[in-house]
Amino acid sequence: MKTYQDILALCAENEIEIIDFKMIDIVGRWRHLSIPAKRFTEDTLIHGIGFDGSNYGYAPVENSDMVFIPDLDTAVVDCFTEVPTLSMNGDVMVIGKENKPFDQYPRNVARRAEAFLRDSGIADAMMIAPEYEYYVFDDVQFQNRPDAASFRIYSEEVGWSDESGFNNAGFMNDLQDGYHIALPRDVFNDLRSRSIMTMADWGIEVKYHHHEVGGAGQMEIEVELGEMMKMADATMIAKYIVKNEALAEGLTATFMPKPIAGMAGNGMHVHMMLTKDGQPLFYDENGYGHLSETALYFIGGLLQHAASLCAITNPTTNSYKRLIPGFEAPVTIGYAMANRSAVVRIPAYAKDPMHKRFELRNPDATCNPYYAFSAILMAGLDGIEKKIDPHAQGWGPFDCNLYDLPAEEKAKLGGLPTSLSAAAEALRKDHEYLTKGGVFPQRLIDLIVEDELREDAELAKYPHPKEFAMYYDL
Repeated sequence: MKTYQDILALCAENEIEIIDFKMIDIVGRWRHLSIPAKRFTEDTLIHGIGFDGSNYGYAPVENSDMVFIPDLDTAVVDCFTEVPTLSMNGDVMVIGKENKPFDQYPRNVARRAEAFLRDSGIADAMMIAPEYEYYVFDDVQFQNRPDAASFRIYSEEVGWSDESGFNNAGFMNDLQDGYHIALPRDVFNDLRSRSIMTMADWGIEVKYHHHEVGGAGQMEIEVELGEMMKMADATMIAKYIVKNEALAEGLTATFMPKPIAGMAGNGMHVHMMLTKDGQPLFYDENGYGHLSETALYFIGGLLQHAASLCAITNPTTNSYKRLIPGFEAPVTIGYAMANRSAVVRIPAYAKDPMHKRFELRNPDATCNPYYAFSAILMAGLDGIEKKIDPHAQGWGPFDCNLYDLPAEEKAKLGGLPTSLSAAAEALRKDHEYLTKGGVFPQRLIDLIVEDELREDAELAKYPHPKEFAMYYDL
């Protein structure tokens, strides 16, 4: 635990002039405000920094005064600022006679989810390992006007260029042939290396990085398992680093789930396991995939609530352009060993008790990670509490490609929502598992549903360029 004196020493060592406070809005973007380092006092830790929460998508305007309390343990030198700056994450409080944690704030939701887990007696920690997939482009341009709607992506790796072209010496990638390609075709290898070195400086343990399937600059960085709150913080940091490292080199990085039609989309597969007193709870030598009964019930909860979970784990209209058949994104509800077409996949290579886990494959990195990881935990705990057996429900295990099942079999299994509005409506109907113990306040659920229905309706108003090709001459 860092102390105020530790922060002062860190500031002196790095000649810090600015202290930057990073806060999370409702959709999962970082916002920030900065103060001169000399104004950072012990009083700041008690009374915090005031701000207007209504601009973050939370509280109504008439009751929006909030305070940010920095978390000293998150302090790190921000390498992307010209003026020496120390960055801190933290928590948000509602102002009253005694300040209290704001119930909708993402870190506070995650903290309540972790407390709910401990209070259940089932486990004392949920360990999470997200996989970060993203695209790096040389340039991107887009417009949305009454008289024009378009986007244009420039990528050296596949030869999409402007009139001047890029000098790639002929080493171009096929659209779906980028997986683990080597230099010279892997143009962004060093960029990824620099990104993971910066992540290490910010306290993130990286397993590896590589080029992903998408030939036009799709990347993946995979990290080690860590406790849920820490990994939600790490996800915010990872996205910040990836985008800023790319920008520093005149490039642009995006975590959009489906920026390019016909090419692999960006997911954020979430590996998970529960532990108690440091011991894993998901391992059973005699279970399917060496999974314990507890693990299978957890999977049952995830699959039972898969549709409503999507409103939180896949919260954009673009998310549902990724969740389509024909790629590695899952669309049919089921679980299996080493099967990437299943919503829940059990990695075959994770064999020993301390690494026995499974992954939820539908989430993407446009989610608010604090809400997403908390919702995943609450769904799994609901499965354990109700002993939802995924095999008895007919959800597997499947050792076939679920995309190839006959239509009637797919219909029996059920599928993920095909639109943001469908996911929002599923959440409206199915959210009691989230509100247990006050983890997700009802007002937050209502806000998420309202915002997503509004976004889906907004997109529906706009003519699409593809519609001109399909219908203009009718």
